[in-house]
Amino acid sequence: MSFARYPSLDDVAVLVTGGASGIGEQIVRAFAEQGSRVGFVDLDTDRGTALAGELRDAGAKVHFETCDLRDIEALKRAFAAVEAAQGPTTVLVNNAARDDRHGWQDVTPEYFDERIATNLRHMFFAIQAVAPGMIKAGKGSIINFGSNSWWEAGGGFPVYTQAKAAVHGLTRGMARDLGQHRIRVNTVVPGWIMTERQKTLWATPEALEKHRQRQCLPDLIQPVYLARMVLFLASDDAAMCTANNYMVEAGSI
Repeated sequence: MSFARYPSLDDVAVLVTGGASGIGEQIVRAFAEQGSRVGFVDLDTDRGTALAGELRDAGAKVHFETCDLRDIEALKRAFAAVEAAQGPTTVLVNNAARDDRHGWQDVTPEYFDERIATNLRHMFFAIQAVAPGMIKAGKGSIINFGSNSWWEAGGGFPVYTQAKAAVHGLTRGMARDLGQHRIRVNTVVPGWIMTERQKTLWATPEALEKHRQRQCLPDLIQPVYLARMVLFLASDDAAMCTANNYMVEAGSI
């Protein structure tokens, strides 16, 4: 597989949430390969530290901060530390989320609030944290992660699908509010992506075969393809792309 190089991403300051594993890890690696200054935050200190060390040893410009994004004050501190290390952020990738399964009958108000904090709330406050710097720079790209689960009317995790549906409202509203400053806001919509977590917890042979039948394309989707879409949306090639959804789901909707 041969992928594109984006000169406009060289030395750009990028901040990725949930960057220590899964799709987020591939996004961090992809920006590092483009020569970007890559900051990322994650709750997993060990994996985040190891990834940052590996990439720095290879010559990349990478900075990692441990952060529980459910704690908004911790988010603000972590973002400030990243920007102190690599300069004001002009590309934000709101990737962090967890698609834990749960039955609608069992959801308590406390669990509901925790799921929203995990899958939605931090995205808004991440934008709020970096937008002033983007406004000052006169440019920026914000990439929020949605999910095709609610497009497919997927069941088994109703608070997750609520949160992911709301991401589209966040994207379109903020695209309008920030567009005058040449800040673009888009949503990437993954299908079923074969991360380590998915393969460990849910990707049984039966489930995979059923899902293949839904897709137009026969191949399972690897995390690298999400990273490639993110690079495009962050680059100058996507200068007129905003307020929209970019599907990476192999035609499964």
